[in-house]
Amino acid sequence: MEQRINYMQTNREVFRLMRQLEDYKKTTGFDSKLIELVKIRASQINGCAFCLDMHTKDARAIGETEQRIYCLPAWRESPFYSEEERAAIELTEAVTTISANGVPDDLYQRVRQHFDEKQYIDLVTIIITINGWNRLAISANSIPGLYQPVAEK
Repeated sequence: MEQRINYMQTNREVFRLMRQLEDYKKTTGFDSKLIELVKIRASQINGCAFCLDMHTKDARAIGETEQRIYCLPAWRESPFYSEEERAAIELTEAVTTISANGVPDDLYQRVRQHFDEKQYIDLVTIIITINGWNRLAISANSIPGLYQPVAEK
């Protein structure tokens, strides 16, 4: 397997803009573990090995358990996630596969039981951002394995 292109170096402006979207998550007040679960779930759906490698490492670095990471594809059958996390994960699946069914009204209502209007848009923005990263990494054939988490300040 060989990387096709290093999008971070080839188009620094696109990378800068994506980083701005990525940095926005820090202003939302969401728990870091919730954000990483969202990123992992979207990356699983999209089949992005580079992002899965990165975000499972990041999740473990902030104290996420192996059990919750491993069971994420089967979250509906697993008792390890809060109702808030379940709503966020389900929204992640819907937005990631939006062309299949959109975001149904009943899902929107379940999500809104846990998140206000701004938080809903913030969550969708986080989902959009990881989907963008997935598409960049997959298109560039980014190679997983070398990423090491950096402690957040």
